[in-house]
Amino acid sequence: MAPTSHPDAAESLPLTRWYRLAARDLPWRRPRFHDDFGAWGTLVSEFMLQQTPVNRVIPHLEAWLDRWPTPTAMAAATPAEVVQQWANLGYPRRALWLHRAAVEIAQRHDGVVPRDVDALLQLSGIGDYTARAVAVFAYGDRHPVVDTNTRRVLARAVLGQAQPGPPSRRDLALMDSLLPTDVTEAAVFNAAAMELGATVCTARSPRCEMCPLVGACAWVAAGRPDTGDTRRRQAAFEGSDRQARGAVLRMLRTAAPDPVLIDSVLPDWPDPLQRDRAIDSLIADGLAEADGEMLSLPR
Repeated sequence: MAPTSHPDAAESLPLTRWYRLAARDLPWRRPRFHDDFGAWGTLVSEFMLQQTPVNRVIPHLEAWLDRWPTPTAMAAATPAEVVQQWANLGYPRRALWLHRAAVEIAQRHDGVVPRDVDALLQLSGIGDYTARAVAVFAYGDRHPVVDTNTRRVLARAVLGQAQPGPPSRRDLALMDSLLPTDVTEAAVFNAAAMELGATVCTARSPRCEMCPLVGACAWVAAGRPDTGDTRRRQAAFEGSDRQARGAVLRMLRTAAPDPVLIDSVLPDWPDPLQRDRAIDSLIADGLAEADGEMLSLPR
């Protein structure tokens, strides 16, 4: 799978053929669901899928789109409603970013998710991956779409590395060099590379014997060497400030719309200073509001 100058469909066939046979049955890949999904559904799903497993996202996504089927509908919601609906998806700042993006879409784009990548990048919480994912998977345009899974596939199959290095613009250039020229096939190739990284070319236990690229993989050809791992490690959740933040938010969601006394928040938490840090950081991030001695979800 060496880089070429925009291969045609035949050169990308092993990966796209595997994808069409082996791709997971996810709701947004079903024709009936996808027809009603649109760019807004794609945008919401991409926000939710950041650092959250697919099986946790699916029920939340369907409930979210039932409640707010358009950006304009969500723009009319309060931040408190959005944070409460986010529930246990984790990294709740994403909920506020998505709400801000919905407001921006309603105000700047007449309630229609923009198609242009540069316009998408101007929305809150949207980076290179999400902007291109919307343009490709919702609007059918041809762009390289590179997430963590794709970067791992590129690192192994093309560069012969066990793990990818830090994200860079070079990832987009490399993926672009591999995309078929046909727009439809390019979209499938993007999805196939992500799917391969998520299900076969995994970080810890790659199943090379099942990989459609095994015969062309530079890492396999080199004997699967340990070339080091510079990926940033995530701190343990148990006992972390993230765990404390989550516990405070759960209490506020349960009490909503009523505020609670700050002194009554997690009174038995083993580390009072950590509890205070969690409250302060939630307020700083706009996920909670303090009014005197009372604490609540943002209004």
